[in-house]
Amino acid sequence: MPLEILHGDITKFACDAIVNAANESLLGGGGVDGAIHRAAGPELLAECREIGGCPTGEARRTRGYNLPCRYVIHTVGPVYIDGLQGEPELLAACYRNSLRLAAQSGCRSIAFPLISAGAYGYPKAEALRIAIETLQAAPETANTRVALLLYESRDQAQAARRRAALAAKLEAMRASGMEAREIFASMPMQDNMMPPRPAQKAEKKRLFRRKKAEESAAEPDDLFAEADRESEEAGIESAAPYFGQSVDLEMELMPPAPSAAPQAAPCPSADADDLASMLRHLDAGFTETLFRLIDARRMTDAECYKKAGIDRRLFSKIRSDPSYRPSKSTVLALAIALELSEQETADLLRRAGFALSPSKAFDVIILYYIRLGVYDLFEINETLFSFDQSLLGA
Repeated sequence: MPLEILHGDITKFACDAIVNAANESLLGGGGVDGAIHRAAGPELLAECREIGGCPTGEARRTRGYNLPCRYVIHTVGPVYIDGLQGEPELLAACYRNSLRLAAQSGCRSIAFPLISAGAYGYPKAEALRIAIETLQAAPETANTRVALLLYESRDQAQAARRRAALAAKLEAMRASGMEAREIFASMPMQDNMMPPRPAQKAEKKRLFRRKKAEESAAEPDDLFAEADRESEEAGIESAAPYFGQSVDLEMELMPPAPSAAPQAAPCPSADADDLASMLRHLDAGFTETLFRLIDARRMTDAECYKKAGIDRRLFSKIRSDPSYRPSKSTVLALAIALELSEQETADLLRRAGFALSPSKAFDVIILYYIRLGVYDLFEINETLFSFDQSLLGA
């Protein structure tokens, strides 16, 4: 049966078994663990005491008591350190062992929370990826209804409404026979059916930009100052005046219309000295531009790769190798982490050898969220997953 990803309260979900993201003592705690114990009643705690604990990655079964389920399957997720201490394997084991125990108990339906993504600090986007891949690959899911219950806060409820509105809009456009390019072109910069970003966040960004400008002794916010100086020495016009201006990205991506009388493009000079000069003054590459952007936003490397859902080893490879070429998904995850604008995102992609295409659903969804000013990687990945697209990150 297909995996269901739902928003709601797992303690109110009617099924054969629900999974509790427990600690090793099984004696209750905060988050999902505490909510399940409160809803089940004191009998659950008494039975957990008799079990005597559970190691990380394994699972134990109890009765459901006052919950609308027959069983509670308790599993202990890993505490996230850096992703290099076996956390992914232990997290995947939680899902596999819980499914196996549910099948042995005759369960035909089971609901999971997003294990370790709360107090245990696992990055939500990565935790979601592991959950989806593990549950879809498990043989027990062939005959079992499996639901992944994501707790819905007020912000998440708004995000769910945005996803539902986006899904309905795209489906209606597809049903009317519109092509992906037409769908993309019809998307406004701000869709009035979506809630705007909080005014406080916009004000905070405005103050941050002003502070950076005041602290800078040189020209403010000039991320390409060094490249411009080199260009000036080579007699090349600076692109800085155009950086940050609003542009119609769809027009950039579309090929220019043929003119009535096409003219041949001028051939570049074959002068060896000219070519050598051009090669000496190459524009900044992806790696150099990325770390300028990180510095400009006063982020640490750890803040950036964690927010992007990228493995530390991959980020170190990017840092240490100026010629390293990451995947398009990785570049876009970093753009989301840095909260880049449309033009900044397109520029960063170009420096890695990629482009955004209005003919690809993956690119359209990413641009939709960038235009909304929504940079929640977890939310974007949920929407990508719902449209059968690959997720952002490594």
